[in-house]
Amino acid sequence: MRTAIRRLGLACLLISGTAAPALADATLIPAQARPAPRAEAQKPVQTAPEESVRKPILDELFERLAASKDEEEANGIAGAIERVFQRSGSDTADLLLNRAQTALHRKQNKTAVEVLDKLVEIEPDWAEAWTQRATARFMDGDRSGAVEDLGQALAREPRHFGALSGLASVLYSMGFEKRALEVFRRSLAVRPHQSDVQKMIERLSPEVDGRDI
Repeated sequence: MRTAIRRLGLACLLISGTAAPALADATLIPAQARPAPRAEAQKPVQTAPEESVRKPILDELFERLAASKDEEEANGIAGAIERVFQRSGSDTADLLLNRAQTALHRKQNKTAVEVLDKLVEIEPDWAEAWTQRATARFMDGDRSGAVEDLGQALAREPRHFGALSGLASVLYSMGFEKRALEVFRRSLAVRPHQSDVQKMIERLSPEVDGRDI
């Protein structure tokens, strides 16, 4: 089961919640899993000009997603949301993201991390930049770093279902099953009809919820 969850988490990270609350207070991240933040992680969350364009589009898409009737419809809307997530409004940022994704596909993980370090520096308010660096850090074996970046991504966009599912998977791999289940449930609340996430919830629920009996 851990192998299956690891695969799900990696898939969720690579494609880059009711809305989940922001993780600025780190309520979903166990204290033991919180790494010392990097310098850029201390920058306050601000609303970038591009965000004023993205937000109304995302709000409408998430309304449609919540009302979706089946997985096929939900997947189509989720794909549109992901395309908006990946829109930075900056040619330079888009170029850096493309370079990082190319490096990841070539398994040049450290190179990808270095490129994404620059990206979060120039676009600190772009949730997708943090999500993508989480991918690179996770693939480079830095699970605590991935948790840190996913927390930063969700502080900026609490509805980022890929970041939520990725965070759940990383937390589970670190042994935080209860928190992982909570975040998986939040991801499903944001994006209904995720069959893979639903399966993980069904597998984890007896293991975690049964402890309270």
